[in-house]
Amino acid sequence: MSTAFSPTWQHAVVTGGAGFVGSHLCTTLLDTGTEVTCVDDLSTGRAENIAALLEHPGFTWVEANVAEGIPVDLPTDLVLHFASPASPADYLRLPLHTMETGSLGTRHALELAHANGARFVLASTSEVYGDPQQNPQDERYWGHVNPVGPRSVYDEAKRFGEALTTAHADTKGTDTGIVRLFNTYGPRMRGHDGRAVPTFVRQALAGEPLTVTGDGRQTRSLCYVDDTVRGVLAAAAHGMRGPVNIGNPGEITMLDLARLVIILADSDSEIRFVERPTDDPALRCPDITLAHDKLGWEPRVTPVEGLRRTIDWFRAEAAAEARHTMPAPPH
Repeated sequence: MSTAFSPTWQHAVVTGGAGFVGSHLCTTLLDTGTEVTCVDDLSTGRAENIAALLEHPGFTWVEANVAEGIPVDLPTDLVLHFASPASPADYLRLPLHTMETGSLGTRHALELAHANGARFVLASTSEVYGDPQQNPQDERYWGHVNPVGPRSVYDEAKRFGEALTTAHADTKGTDTGIVRLFNTYGPRMRGHDGRAVPTFVRQALAGEPLTVTGDGRQTRSLCYVDDTVRGVLAAAAHGMRGPVNIGNPGEITMLDLARLVIILADSDSEIRFVERPTDDPALRCPDITLAHDKLGWEPRVTPVEGLRRTIDWFRAEAAAEARHTMPAPPH
């Protein structure tokens, strides 16, 4: 993976490092010579995501719930706080854990960074904009969020995390940055995590109907994980406080996404419309002017190429799982 940053970090702590985006961050940091400590309790992360890294001499995994503390004693110059359930299926299943990770976990990660004089980057989300009344969304937009709806446990945890990060920088001088990630997708997503891309891909490969919510006209802006990682590390290296949007401004409806996945997966699946979840955003599209102008960053991977890579990965995973579950031949 090519990168648009010049890393100077000796040791990074990545909370949520066994998760989807977190594990890709760990891999990229190791590839560029940074030692990495991954902190993850595997509540939503997967040990498989970091299995190949365990043999790397610069990698350490600490199993811990960041809401209870971050037991890392090594000198650290970068803290990437990516711990949090991120899909509706997970944060609706783990509402209190989600809010504690976004509040207590963020506080512990900030304290670790401050104690070490380290750079801190918070993984926030486009969900802080809620169901936006402005499109595209730029960083000055305050959002349109239901504070007591079913999605509020995630939305408000991230909004609080941003406020806490800002307060820490203002009162203690901690070197902080905030990145707002938009609909990242790619290899290592879980097929049943409830998000559109892995759900559609899993269904298409299995020949099942693709379940499109509502009338399918709601939009998302899909950013391939390699591009997201480049953007996060560019923001970390730059030193900007942000918040800064990291996403792909190419907007697509959920119905068009489902049709595209069917074509790319060479699937015979049909489309089935199902009930749309409460407070599901109608629009999602980032204004990335700030990231482009300050970081020199923009996405490089097209949706077609990114979806092809993702489908290939899911297909390979399904084949490997089938081999492992195949009964042994008779003697």
